[in-house]
Amino acid sequence: MSVMVARKKVVRKWEKLPGRNTFCCDGRIMMARQKGIFYLTLFLILGTCALFFAFECRYLAVQLSPAIPVFAAVLFLFAMATLLRTSFSDPGVIPRALPDEAAFIEMEIEATNGTVPQGQRPPPRIKNFQINNQIVKLKYCYTCKIFRPPRASHCSICDNCVERFDHHCPWVGNCVGKRNYRYFYLFILSLSLLTIYIFTFNIVYVALKEEKLGCLQVVTGGLGPLPGCSQSLTVPTVLEVLICFFTLWSVVGLTGFHTFLVALNQTTNEDIKGSWTGKNRVQNPYSHGNIVKNCCEVLCGPLPPSVLDRRGILQQEESTAQEGPCPRGPGTQEPPATQGPGQAEESHSVLSPQVPVPSLSDTEMPEEQQRTPGELPVPSLDAGRAEH
Repeated sequence: MSVMVARKKVVRKWEKLPGRNTFCCDGRIMMARQKGIFYLTLFLILGTCALFFAFECRYLAVQLSPAIPVFAAVLFLFAMATLLRTSFSDPGVIPRALPDEAAFIEMEIEATNGTVPQGQRPPPRIKNFQINNQIVKLKYCYTCKIFRPPRASHCSICDNCVERFDHHCPWVGNCVGKRNYRYFYLFILSLSLLTIYIFTFNIVYVALKEEKLGCLQVVTGGLGPLPGCSQSLTVPTVLEVLICFFTLWSVVGLTGFHTFLVALNQTTNEDIKGSWTGKNRVQNPYSHGNIVKNCCEVLCGPLPPSVLDRRGILQQEESTAQEGPCPRGPGTQEPPATQGPGQAEESHSVLSPQVPVPSLSDTEMPEEQQRTPGELPVPSLDAGRAEH
């Protein structure tokens, strides 16, 4: 016999979150779905540093100072830590409105705008919000069904509204927002220093080799030295120089641009849209008018907690069919298959916790309980006395 048993399956909230994100480690890691360029970033950093530590560092530590590989390792570890922190964290995603909340917001909008005649375009859904004596418009997101907070924007790649949205960076595989912008800035800053460091000491390595050999070696291929010289310029050194040279301009330029934005307390999204440098010349209401204060707020201010609650528990019941005997109450046993009427009565009287009530025929019934079909019951005298 099959029995339906209800079981509770524990479901985390990250499994039901909308948007185009991927989660790992039971919701602890949050990234965008497009992670191909992020893997390329890891490959370039790890590959270049591995070649530098394997070939040039040993020679430079002996010829110049053992502090050279130590400082390079510190920069490498710091850059990797900030990269992973930027890529694996919640950038500040704003939860979407629940159905009841969305319906209430729709009612508020209809009450404010009134009925729009058919064929006319409804007015834009905005709210005015005052910040530092300046009016800021809050726009309505038709996807998330919410009025976005100031400086928030909807990322078309991750399909989420992000608080203090800066931009979506494919190199880190995540959006850059309020909760991970400081780590992103520290990552590009440390990567710029690491790139300059490796590029500089590769040039120093080549100069020391030339001075020692007294001749300039040209690379023809392979990982070893050229024929005719025991010590020479190798392919790994050339690869490091080329990677650092082409990376140097973009990373250092990006670091300088974001340093400028941090000093003004401005985001990349606001700079591209010209929110505070347009024709109206509206001043930035978020700027303190002081570079030090702006840098302290962006890089050293309190980090808000995530509002997603990705690892919160949602419980769902699932009914599963199981084959087996029908469950009985405690203390009951299944009677044997072959039992006579007398044995069945005896086992019932022994095993049942209640006193058995024998069945009586009509002839054995008391007179007050015997009546013909259709006859109304007559109350007994004892019942009447009990009532009085």
